[in-house]
Amino acid sequence: MAALSALQEGALQIGPDGPVYPGTCRHRQMQDAGPDEAIRLDARRALDHLGLTQIAFLDENITPGIPHRLGADEFISGVGDVILARRGMGTSYHLSVVVDDAAQGITLVTRGKDLLDSTFIHVVLQKLLKLREPRWHHHRLIRDAAGKRLAKRDDARAIRLYRDEGASPADIRAMIGL
Repeated sequence: MAALSALQEGALQIGPDGPVYPGTCRHRQMQDAGPDEAIRLDARRALDHLGLTQIAFLDENITPGIPHRLGADEFISGVGDVILARRGMGTSYHLSVVVDDAAQGITLVTRGKDLLDSTFIHVVLQKLLKLREPRWHHHRLIRDAAGKRLAKRDDARAIRLYRDEGASPADIRAMIGL
């Protein structure tokens, strides 16, 4: 975090996970990381290894048939070296979701469009780990009566509660744009 706060005015780039890591310790080896340090994916090295000049995926809801594309240089400058693991959390959300989806044989990922930009990270990780890429469906955000988006991290209501209150499967599909 000290590296992020040392950036010069106007140099801060914001990506899907917040400030883009400036690469301060990129030259260090992973085995030299201390217990309080994050382990990051070297984005440029990963994309070069994969031979990717762009990352692309199809979303079945937002732009069916039209790929979302992000050039390698845009990924590096706008997403950066994503965290794979850090003290107290084992693995990052990105690494965990990619491995879990593959282990469970997930073929369709349905989630809010607030995670659309994170999908580029997931596609890169899937390619690096040689995992099958699922289909993607990003829906508009579902909000409660007060307008706050529903999210597990905020202890949002489960689908079961909607069903218990009489919402039909068709009602729930309509809520998420299916």
